[in-house]
Amino acid sequence: MPAKGKHRRPKQNPITRKLALAGTGGAALTLPLISATTAGAVGTSAPAAAVTAVTAATAVNVAAAPPTTYSVVVGDTLSEIAADHSVSGGWKQLYAANRAVVGDNPSVIRPGIKLTLGAQEKAATAAKSAAKTAAKPASSYANNLDGWIRESLDVMAKHGIPGSYNGIHRNVMRESSGNPRAINLWDINARNGIPSKGLLQVIDPTFKAYHVPGTSLDSYDPVANITAACNYAAARYGSIDNVNGAY
Repeated sequence: MPAKGKHRRPKQNPITRKLALAGTGGAALTLPLISATTAGAVGTSAPAAAVTAVTAATAVNVAAAPPTTYSVVVGDTLSEIAADHSVSGGWKQLYAANRAVVGDNPSVIRPGIKLTLGAQEKAATAAKSAAKTAAKPASSYANNLDGWIRESLDVMAKHGIPGSYNGIHRNVMRESSGNPRAINLWDINARNGIPSKGLLQVIDPTFKAYHVPGTSLDSYDPVANITAACNYAAARYGSIDNVNGAY
C-alpha cells in the first residue's frame, strides 16, 4: 500500500508461518415451642469415634473448599451450625434441608448424624463451569491467507477498525497475489528507498504509523501487514472495502 502509484504484481515466494492462536429450598415450617437455638444435641451411648471422627480425606476437602456436610457432635444446635458455616437462610433453612435425618423436632439433633449444609449445588455448578472453561478450545487460525485474514479481522474488531473479509481478500489478490513476502523494487517508492512490502504492499513509514498494538512489528508478517493496511485505509478511505484500485 504505497503512498503513490499502483504496482505490478511481484513474483511470488513461499512462506511458512506458525500461529498460536489459542441452599436447597424448603417449605415454611411451623416450629415447636422449644427453640432450636437453645436446645442442643442429646447425649447418646454412641461411641465417641462415631461422633467426632473425621477422616484425613475429609480434612483435606474442608481445607480446599467449603464443606457440604457436617457431622453433629454433642452440644451442637442447628443455629450454631448454621452460623459457623454461613448457611444461607440460617437454622430454618438448615432444618428444612435436613428434616428427613433430624426428625420432626429441630430442637433435638442426635450426635453422629450428617447434615447437608446446602453447598452441593454451588459446588456442582462451579465444577461444571470449570470443566466447560477447560474444555473450550483456544482460538486458532490456519497458516494460510484465509487464516491470516480471519485473525486480522478479529484484531481489527477489538480496535474498532472497519473492513470485511471480501474487501481484504480482493485487495490482497490485486496487490500481492497472496504472497506475504512480496516486495516492489521498481516503483517510485522503491527508488526512494521505501519499497512496498507484504500482502497489501505497505511501505515502512505507513506500516509504522498505522501499526496496530498486539501484532508483529515485522511489516512482512501477514496479520500485522493486513491490519496496519486496513487501519491506514480506514483513516484515508473509510474502510479497506472502499479501496478498489490503486491506493
